[in-house]
Amino acid sequence: MSHAPAIETTSLTKELESQFLRKRFRVLDGVNICVNQGETYGLLGLNGAGKTTTLKLMLGLMRPTAGKVTILGAPAGTKSVLARLGFLPENPYFYSHLTGRECLDFIGSLFGMDARKRKEKTSKLLDLVQMNESADVAMRKYSKGMLQRIGIAQTLINEPDIVFLDEPMSGLDIIGRRDMRDILKKMKAEGRTIFFNSHLLPDVNEVCDRVGILHKGRMLSQTALKDISVTGEYKDLENFFLAELQAAGVARAN
Repeated sequence: MSHAPAIETTSLTKELESQFLRKRFRVLDGVNICVNQGETYGLLGLNGAGKTTTLKLMLGLMRPTAGKVTILGAPAGTKSVLARLGFLPENPYFYSHLTGRECLDFIGSLFGMDARKRKEKTSKLLDLVQMNESADVAMRKYSKGMLQRIGIAQTLINEPDIVFLDEPMSGLDIIGRRDMRDILKKMKAEGRTIFFNSHLLPDVNEVCDRVGILHKGRMLSQTALKDISVTGEYKDLENFFLAELQAAGVARAN
């Protein structure tokens, strides 16, 4: 078994061009991240910090301006590695005329699974995300929470080594967030590496091993949760997060 980090970025930098001002601006500036295999890592930051850009670079959906990303020891975007990843974007799009069951079966077919295995995996995943009762309803009738559940299921259809989640709790109610945390904990127990962006600190505090704080494209801090809070209280993480931002010159709201 390889002991290479699951995810590693080295001096990761990304510049984009403003179509309105015709000027280049730096979205990420020399970001270094190392996530070990089996670790759950939460990337925190205010809106516009560069969290989603970081995730897209890791997935090979964007190319860096400078620096590099390696996933499971290979450059980001390597085809053989992509087959070992699962990804849930913040606002996933599904074919609304399909049922949840049909959606998972279709995605399984994209991974080359035969009909028997697709049926077996689909049944197991629908049970995991508690969608059996609505599995045969067209997804255009699904709520935000139901779509998120199918989204989580499709990330796991190929039994990925690493799961990337962009704001997985976004738009969910209290019960949905609790259930999502439980699913993440099951994924952790299976030994999967999990990398996700979020601004919901209680959820991050409950499932992550380590967090990074990104601000205006720069990494302010990377710290193990156990070194932030000895009590497990999410307020400790909140205070740590605010203190790091304040140290970076971000004024607190009155």
